[in-house]
Parts: sequence; structure tokens; C-alpha cells
Amino acid sequence: MVEKHIPYYLFDIVIIGGGAAGFFAAAKLTELNPKASICILERGAEVMQKIKVSGGGRCNVTHACFDPEELAKYYPRGSKELLGAFYRFNPKDTVEWFERKGVKLKTESDGRIFPVSDNSQSIIRCLLQQTEDKGVSILKGQAVKSIKTSGSGWEIQTKSHLFKSQKLIVATGSSPQIWQLLSDLGHQIVSPVPSLFTFNIKDPRIDGLAGISAKVAIAVAKEKLKTSGALLITHWGMSGPAVLKLSAWGARILFEKNYQFGIIVNWLSVISLVESIEILKNLKQNQPKKTIGGKSPFDFPNRLWDRLVGAANINLEMRWADLSHVQLQNLAEQLTRCRFEVTSKSTFKEEFVTAGGVDLKEIDCKAFESRLHKNLYIIGESLNVDAVTGGFNFQNAWTGAALAAHAICGVYS
Repeated sequence: MVEKHIPYYLFDIVIIGGGAAGFFAAAKLTELNPKASICILERGAEVMQKIKVSGGGRCNVTHACFDPEELAKYYPRGSKELLGAFYRFNPKDTVEWFERKGVKLKTESDGRIFPVSDNSQSIIRCLLQQTEDKGVSILKGQAVKSIKTSGSGWEIQTKSHLFKSQKLIVATGSSPQIWQLLSDLGHQIVSPVPSLFTFNIKDPRIDGLAGISAKVAIAVAKEKLKTSGALLITHWGMSGPAVLKLSAWGARILFEKNYQFGIIVNWLSVISLVESIEILKNLKQNQPKKTIGGKSPFDFPNRLWDRLVGAANINLEMRWADLSHVQLQNLAEQLTRCRFEVTSKSTFKEEFVTAGGVDLKEIDCKAFESRLHKNLYIIGESLNVDAVTGGFNFQNAWTGAALAAHAICGVYS
């Protein structure tokens, strides 16, 4: 029986995944080794879809945190392993690269960095110009079915084609299919769970207050999980940076709770229960004839204040002078130890992020090369790395892509 000959396509480097990490790796490779033949395999009909929707279509490229030590603290998983990598390629390098390619960037008040155009297409066009225009083969609709070693290189089989390369970069993000193929190669996959999600809460204290925000401290009841920042009341419950940070740091714990748990919100942020009682006593003494409702004495909206006053069993028309000790105590509790019950979660817009992926113990993060297989590089969210919002997940993609490209080309920064 004659064995059927399967034609194949030969490249120096094959990149699986046409997202941020894959395209940036290809872009860096074209700079460092213009003669290398490079191919990007994308399973979908379009490339860079996550870039397209990021930041409400503006693309939150990175964050203006240029200190590697501080930068690493924004990664619930991967902070230790990424620290050294950030000394070699960090947001400063990202900004310099894109601006060198003609994309002007701006830094907003919260540190997030966007294109001046406020359009993610500026980033997509830049990466396409640096790859497609430099001869990188971009093949869409190429779902990978198998990955096999071939001598010192690799064979990658899709439904319709066979590819061979000396170097292989995996940049597929949270892909269960690719994780399974990497598992077949011996890599340990940390089981994925959602990160960066909002809380579904039904509670009369916040019903009808969608759009109201406040700076708070927030904690998960009976856990050591806590954070602070802006909280946004939504139609379905709570969102905002504080909630998203809590969901990221508590991704596995909250998964184990089946997303049913209590949270404690301190609407006064750094002010404690005892301190709040003293503030309320002073208000009672200094403005005894004023009614309690209608005007918040704290830095959050009046409508939220009125709800908390009502939750403390206080009539909004009552005067401060008539406030009993028990009512004062109840109000302080609502202000600083306000408990809500979370019943489920919701994905944060289109920016779905998972905690999980290839175990970082099996990756040399100086080059993002597999410790199990030479010439196999794994970058971006394919790894057990995730970050809070603000451009940090993209920075992980840029950093891993850049250092893998440097290693492949023998150029170490």
C-alpha cells in the first residue's frame, strides 16, 4: 500500500493565533530578521478581534506604569514570573514602538494609554502594515488540529493544510483546543476559570441607581480578598474597577463559591466604623435642625445617601437632633459595613479574560520558551497569566511577543 503524500508549506516560523500577541511577535520578527519566512495561522475569519473591541473600540494599548516592580503587582497570576520580563520590555518600550511606527498615543488621567485617534483600527492597521506588508503570510480559517515534533522543528496540521517550521509560537489566548494539544505534548494546563467579571446583585438599596459611582473599599465576606477603587452601580448589580479587581484576584475562590457570596462595601473607603460614628455625632451636634435626607454629607451622590439612610430605618424627614444612638450606629454600619449578596456573575463587556493556561513553571520567561520542548514559544493569555483592567493584559501580550522574537533571532535585550 502506497502512503499518501501530503503536501506541506515550509516556513522558518509559524505563529498560531492572529491576535495581539501573535501579530506583535510577527512584527518584531520582521524587524529583527527581515529574511525569515513567517506564517500566522488564525482559526477565525478575521484577525485581532480582541484589539478591535478593547476599550470600547478605542484599544487600551497599555498603562503608564513604567516601574517593573509596580507593574508586576497588577497581575494576580504571573506577577513573579513577569517581573524580570518587564525589566526587558515594559510599557515604555510599547509606547516607543507604536509611536515609532506612526501611531500617536495619549495617556488618560487614570494611566490608561490609547491611540490619539480613539480608534482601535489605528493599532490594527499598524500591525498589519508591519506584518502583511513585510511578507508575513496571514492565513485565516486555519483551525489547528494537531501539533507534532519533527526533528528539531514542528509539524502543524490544520483541516486543509500541513505546515512545517523550525520555530513555533503559540499565541491563541484562552483556547481549550490548543491547550489540549499542548497537554498532549506534556505541558500541564492550569484549569481555566473566568476573571474580570461583574457582580449580579438584587438589592433595594441599589435598585434604580444604575450609573451612580463612588470610591469604596470592598471585601469578600469571610475571605481575605479586599481592594479599593471606583464602584459603579449597574442595572444588574455592581461593576467598576474595584469590582473587576476583586474578581481578578479572587477568580478561583469565587469560582469555588459558584459565584454566590457576600461582599462588604465601605462607601466611605478609608473611614472606619468607629470614625464614621464620630463624624455622624458631629453632624448631629453641628446641624441639629437640618433634615437627614436629601443631601449627602459624604463624597457620593445624594440618591445613594438616601437609600442608605432608609436602610438604617431612618425617616428622611427626621432632623439630625432626633437621631437615636441605635439609628446612628445603624447608619454607620450601612456606610462602612454594607453587606450585599452576589447571586451570579456577568462577563465584563467583550473583554473576556480567564485565569488559567500553561503552567508558568514550564516556561522560561526570559524567552517565553517551553522548558519541555526546544523551539516552542508560548505567549499571551495561552499562559496562566492574567491582569486587572487598564491595558495590563495587552502589555503581557506585547512583552511575551517581543522577548520570544528576540530569543528566536538571538537578540537579547
